[in-house]
Amino acid sequence: MRIVCNEENIITITQEMMDTFLEAATICVEKEGLDPENMEVSLTFVDGPEIQEINRDYRGVDAVTDVLSFPMIEDFNDIIDGDEILLGDVVINMDRVKEQAEEFGHSLEREAVYLFVHSICHLLGYDHMEEDEKVEMRTREEEVMSILDLERRP
Repeated sequence: MRIVCNEENIITITQEMMDTFLEAATICVEKEGLDPENMEVSLTFVDGPEIQEINRDYRGVDAVTDVLSFPMIEDFNDIIDGDEILLGDVVINMDRVKEQAEEFGHSLEREAVYLFVHSICHLLGYDHMEEDEKVEMRTREEEVMSILDLERRP
């Protein structure tokens, strides 16, 4: 698994945090029965105005959000062993990471990793538009966060 990271001067990513992102992505991919060896994810950190612009330009939604996911794979059954695979792009709004970490009472790292896991789940085909899909996606997110020892703390 590889993560191509673009910080855009929004945040300084420590090696420890990159290692956590890498472990999270690897767990997500392996939980789907996929081999992370030849997979890559693009990760970009932006601020509120920039994510609003991206959301407007690419999704037609003129609003700030916490994270955007742009999947590259439509059908994982079409993957051939050994192929290089770009799962897609993840864009995280660090302004929202800070706000939500404070709101939920946990660390910036925990919130950033959660949003990353949420986005990787989207890249792997999960969604939360219907209640049953939402339950399935939340269960997977919580499972991964638990393995990382980053569960929500009361």
